[in-house]
Parts: sequence; structure tokens; C-alpha cells
Amino acid sequence: MSSLSVLIPARNEAHVTRTVETVLANIRGDTNIIVVLDGNWSDTTILDHPRVHLIYHATPIGQRHSVNEAARISTAKYVMKLDAHCMVSEGFDVTLMAPYETGEIGMDTTTVPRMLNLHAFNWVCDGCGHETYQGPIPETCALCQGVPHHQKIIWQPRMNRISDFSRFSTVPKFEYWRQYRDRPEAKGELADLMCHVGAGWMLPRERYWKLGGLDEGHGHWGQMGIEVSCKAWLSGGRQIVNKRAWYAHLFRTQKGFSFPWPMKERDAEKAREYSRSLWFENAWPQQVRPLSWILEKFAPVPDWHEPTGAAALARITEAGTAFSRRRVSHVPTKGVVYYTNNLLREDVFAAARTQLARALNGHSLTSVSLMPMDFGQNLVLPGPSGRVSYFEQIVAGLEASPADIVFLCEHDVLYDPSHFAFTPPRDDTFYYQTNVWRVDAETGRAVTYDYVAVSQLCTYRTLLLDHYRRMLAHVREHGYDKMVGYEPGNVPHKRPGLTDAPVGYWTNPRPNVDVRHPDTLTGSRWSTREFHDKRTCANWQEADGVPGWGQTQGRFAEWLKAQGI
Repeated sequence: MSSLSVLIPARNEAHVTRTVETVLANIRGDTNIIVVLDGNWSDTTILDHPRVHLIYHATPIGQRHSVNEAARISTAKYVMKLDAHCMVSEGFDVTLMAPYETGEIGMDTTTVPRMLNLHAFNWVCDGCGHETYQGPIPETCALCQGVPHHQKIIWQPRMNRISDFSRFSTVPKFEYWRQYRDRPEAKGELADLMCHVGAGWMLPRERYWKLGGLDEGHGHWGQMGIEVSCKAWLSGGRQIVNKRAWYAHLFRTQKGFSFPWPMKERDAEKAREYSRSLWFENAWPQQVRPLSWILEKFAPVPDWHEPTGAAALARITEAGTAFSRRRVSHVPTKGVVYYTNNLLREDVFAAARTQLARALNGHSLTSVSLMPMDFGQNLVLPGPSGRVSYFEQIVAGLEASPADIVFLCEHDVLYDPSHFAFTPPRDDTFYYQTNVWRVDAETGRAVTYDYVAVSQLCTYRTLLLDHYRRMLAHVREHGYDKMVGYEPGNVPHKRPGLTDAPVGYWTNPRPNVDVRHPDTLTGSRWSTREFHDKRTCANWQEADGVPGWGQTQGRFAEWLKAQGI
């Protein structure tokens, strides 16, 4: 049986150890577990087991970022996201993978096990032994009015509390949809599913990344079930509930018994607003169906097909018609603007060009250099290398590029082909790819941390051109301002620049490699001690190689040859 990775993000979760132990006990195939402890260690010791891989972050990075990070580490054929307070059925892994392997469902399908409620614990009165069902610790015992209580672990599924079907509302918000189970199309063991809560779902890992992973633009938390569902259906694929397997989920919906980390309503509303702008406006670049298609498929949908939802449905229907017209009229083109001062060691220079040429995926290539080059459409701007010429080259390349969407590429970065599969969801936002490792060309030392770089930037050409024309004029008149920096948009830890547009992020499944050498325009740092502001080197990691690229430490020249470049 093919392999599966169960991805468990956990922030301040009291039951993560039991979740891991339950998953281990019910594995029947070649399945492993990747746990991301986001901001704190578990209160109890997680079993040291060859199937379990732990990632720890001292500073929380959020649920979406955690799941993406775990998925990047996985080498399995399938990935399953599971909350850190769940049980699973015996053989859940082989049961969920089997329909893919037998061809019963396609590889473009997202699968959700049927969901049960988890009875995790009771509160027991120390005085009389009376038990109270899980929730906030009782102020007093309902039987004897005693105060002291202790927790008794139950950890059993509630087999009479099954939730197979869900939907999303006009807000948008996840809603249960128990009435749907009475429809003829809901009777099968593998039934189409409009939406889900987001606590447990799985799909082929290759498709996970084809759909862009989890969109971190939503923020750390919220709208996950809606995002996964919309991506499944609007990409042209399918989403089902597999009733042959289940997971039991601990719900924390009472006052005093809610999420174990600070939750702000404005953050939840930010996620909803992002979701509305993405799905209600049909702004996701990979969709081939409008949102109205989902509503038509599952009609009638409560809220939407009722008088109170008539106006919202009309807007979505109109947006769907406009989307269909756009698809017929124009698909945005993509291109690369590559710039170089021709001043770097030849082996790195040649390797980066070779790798870029074979990663382009058919996109147009416009190169701007200080000396003539046989590399795409080449523009030559002779003159001294420096900050002014840096911005002049980018402006010239953007003006010459025929593409609607542009990736800015530098002469000492090795780009993975997956980098150029990205399409910006919006035309008013600067997007940065975040999976980048820096490698020292002298020693082969490799590090990564959270930062944004122009070499990882992609957005619509008109937005880039507007910014860089302003930036060039500013640098010519006032010189370079390091607090504005090179990176356009409202990036972290920088003063707002000349184009104060929002910033978004995406993540390659395989990292890009930024080769650092003495001729780089910006300095290289190889220790956290070199950072005055420690926030700018968050999630620092060091290694003797780059994931997916192999060992670099002590053998950089051999490593380049091993890449076939």
C-alpha cells in the first residue's frame, strides 16, 4: 500500500500526545506522523517512535504555515491534515488510500473521513465522585456543591454523533448540513461533499502542492475547511466523504473551554474577508469553475437558496457569468525578468542560467545585463554596477517584458520548476515565495529563516513597473534608503515604501537555492548573532545541505555538478 503522512499542527494542545498515540495504534499501512509543536512543547512526552517526526517552533507560526512546513518535509504519496485533539478508526490510513489506488476515485479528489464527536474527558468531583461531561472545570459540583475536581480521561468516540455533510453560508462560515444525508446522492459510502470543518482531510501530496498548499494569506487560522473545499471543486476536481473511515474530533465551543491560544475576533474577520475576496470574486488563479458552480451542484443550499440569501446568490451568479466570460477572453501570461551585473564567479553564473532555462515551464524570458548575453530577449545597459543600475535594469526588463505576470529572477539563485507554477490571486499585491535556503559558495554551509527577497517576488507587471519607476526616481534623487529596502510592499520590519501595497506569500514544495558569494549586492549572515533585530531571523535553521537538493557542506563544486548544471 502506498504511503501517507499524517500532518498534525499543535499549539498549546493538551491532548496532542494521545492523538499521536491513537494514530500510531491504528496505522495499518506505510504511514508516518509529522507533528509541528507551534510555540510550545507538549505538556506530556510524545512517544519516541520511528514513525513520528517532531518540529518545534519557539515562536508560533500559525496553523497554515505549520501544515505547509510538515507537507514540505513529507515524501509520502498522500498527506492528511489532522487536528491535535482527535482519534482515528482502525486502519484509517489504508481505508482512505484504497479508493485512490483502485481507481474508485481520481487523484484530483480530496477526501474527508466521516466525523464523530470525541468524548475526551470528564470532570470528577473529589468529594462525591460525581462526573461532569467535558467542558470548563465546574465552579461547584452539581450534586454535592463541592469545589475540587480532577480530570478523568475517557478518550472514546461518540458513535451516535456522526457529521458526514457540511456547507458554507453567505458569510462565509462553516455550517453543519444534516438534512443533506437524506438526498439520494448522499447515500453511497463515497459521497460528494460541499464543505467540511477543516479538522481532518487528505489528498495526494502532489495535488496538495499543485493547489498551492494552504494559502497563508488567510492568516494563522480560520476558513480552512472552506479553502480546502473550494480548491477541490473549483480546480475542476472533486471532494468526498469516505464513510468507511472516521475520525473523532474534540469540540471546544463553550465559554471557558475554547481554543487554547489567544483568539481575536478581528483576526477571524480578516480571514473571512480574505476568503470572501478570493472565492466570492472568483479571484483564485487556478480555478476553472466559478463559485456559483458549487452552489448549483448542491442546490438547494440552505441560506443561499432561501429569501434571506437571494441577494448574495444573485451576486455570486453574476460573478460566475463574468468569470466564464473572462476565461474565454483572456488568460494572463507569465514571464521572467532576469537581471545581472555579470560580476560573479563563472560556475555559479552558468549554473543559475542553466537551471533557470530548464525550470521556465514555457514562460517568456527577458534578460537585462551589463554585457551582451545569449539568454532570452537580452537588453544591455552598459555602465558601472551599483544600486542605481540595479533598479534601472529591473525597470528596463519590466518595460520590455510581454507578460502580464512577472517573476523577478537573479543571477545567483537556483530556481525549482515549481516556483513558476504560481499565479498571483490578486493584481494589487506583491507575492513572495518563502521556501528559500542560502548556501555559501565557499564552504557549502546552508541556512534558512523567515525573510522576503526580491529574487522570490512575483506579481502583475503593471504593479511592479509602477513601484520600480518610483523607486528608481527616488534612488537617483536621494540615494538608497536601507529602511525602505529593496523589497516592494508593506513587508515586515521595514518602513512603508514608495508603493505601500499589501504583501502575500506562497511556498514551493522544493526550495529555491540562493547562492551567496563575495559579489552579492546584499550582505550574507551565517549566525543569529549577526542580527540586531532577532525578529528578522525567525525560524532559523542550519544544515549541511538543502532539502531535495542534497549535501552542500564542504563539497559545493561537486554539488553543482551533481545537479546536472
